Amino acid sequence: MTNTTLKTGQPYYRCPLCKQPLSLNDKVYRCDNNHCFDQAKQGYVNLLPVQFKHSKEPGDNKAMVTARRAFLEKGFYQPLVNAMLKLYQQYAPASAVVFDAGCGEGFYTHQHKNDDNQVYGVDISKETVKIAAQKYKTCFFSVGTLSELPFQDEQFSWVFSVYAPILEQEFNRVLAKEGYLLTVTPGAEHLLALKSLIYQQAKHHDESKQVIQEMTLVKEEQLTYEMTFNNSEDVLNLLAMTPFAFKASKEVVEQLTKLTTFSCQADFILRLYQK
Repeated sequence: MTNTTLKTGQPYYRCPLCKQPLSLNDKVYRCDNNHCFDQAKQGYVNLLPVQFKHSKEPGDNKAMVTARRAFLEKGFYQPLVNAMLKLYQQYAPASAVVFDAGCGEGFYTHQHKNDDNQVYGVDISKETVKIAAQKYKTCFFSVGTLSELPFQDEQFSWVFSVYAPILEQEFNRVLAKEGYLLTVTPGAEHLLALKSLIYQQAKHHDESKQVIQEMTLVKEEQLTYEMTFNNSEDVLNLLAMTPFAFKASKEVVEQLTKLTTFSCQADFILRLYQK
């Protein structure tokens, strides 16, 4: 697939209701069947029809988003971003059309933007997309579900997913021929020290589970490093952005609040696939 038609400042979406292309005119996205979606003042567009929702406000809430943003902006996961960008620069074409599946507040999304590419981010949480669009004006953000992506077939040459649900059939649909999919999943030791405070028998992550079946695995690498926190706020923010935050007892939270230093392992598995 050639992506020359996507190099302009015009974002390319398809209607989530009828699958026809959407055109942006005067801050309104409209398809030939006259389905309309307003562009928010922050610059994003909500392409998640109410019938696609499984709850009133799906995705992360504002408290979780705030905690994750504060943690990520401290640079604790920057080595992961650097590893992702190294693969992107090695394998992707300079003018790649990039998609961050489950973009959250745009931390990973915007770091893939350069002068020649287009970068899109989709998340089911309106709160996170609003923050992303307000901060990172050079990327295109939308509210949507990963199971029904608001994009045309073979639109992207580079798709990546960091800790988000990996839906191979839909990712494969929007990925161009010979395009790449990069997945980031937890390694066995990821945050084990933190989990050990919460669970009596903290389990290692299962590294062997691979959900991609139809694409070719091009490269797999592990990124492991120690994170040291010198205040309890960073540790509490880390806890708040994890799935096991809801399992933490009041006593554990109090214990973390009193910490002056804490060390924890970051352990990531990066797998690069080609269509």
